[in-house]
Amino acid sequence: MSHAPVRPLENRWMPTARTALAVIAGAALMTLAAKVQIPFWPVPMTLHTMAAMAIAVAFGPRVAVSAMLAYLAAGAAGLPVFSGTPERGIGLAYMAGPTGGYLFGYLVAAWLVGTLAAGKATLGRFLAMLAGLVPVYAFGLAWLAVHVPADRLLAAGLAPFLIGDIVKIGVVAAGSAAVPAALARLGGLGR
Repeated sequence: MSHAPVRPLENRWMPTARTALAVIAGAALMTLAAKVQIPFWPVPMTLHTMAAMAIAVAFGPRVAVSAMLAYLAAGAAGLPVFSGTPERGIGLAYMAGPTGGYLFGYLVAAWLVGTLAAGKATLGRFLAMLAGLVPVYAFGLAWLAVHVPADRLLAAGLAPFLIGDIVKIGVVAAGSAAVPAALARLGGLGR
């Protein structure tokens, strides 16, 4: 396994069509990650964190933020892209529910991780993603506090998910060195 620094793909010349495809693919990956879930209340455990971090590490802040904005816009427009949709609601009503803060946290994390992970080796990418968990949980817990009593907040919105999220970012950090090479083989996006 390579421990060499990996530059995000946006730091290289990327034509507009490829950028648009990367944004659409990122939004689609977030949707797929939302549909893979382990039931918890009030916030289901999904692969959102893994997908958001992978997109940020692979593509850098500009494409990652654009992908998150596209994902959030699709959800706000009523498309069933979020976890538990359409069963638990859709659109802005869903976004105002218990998971709304986490969704916004992914947007902030996309920028933070994409910026901090650029050019870093495996440990640097892991630390960047660990820093990216801070806004995810900060915004998530702040909004969840509207829906859950304060004495149950950490037990409902942090404790069940933290270890899983750390494992997920570890997987992304370890596997991220292979992403640019694989993309290069698929479409000339890499080195």
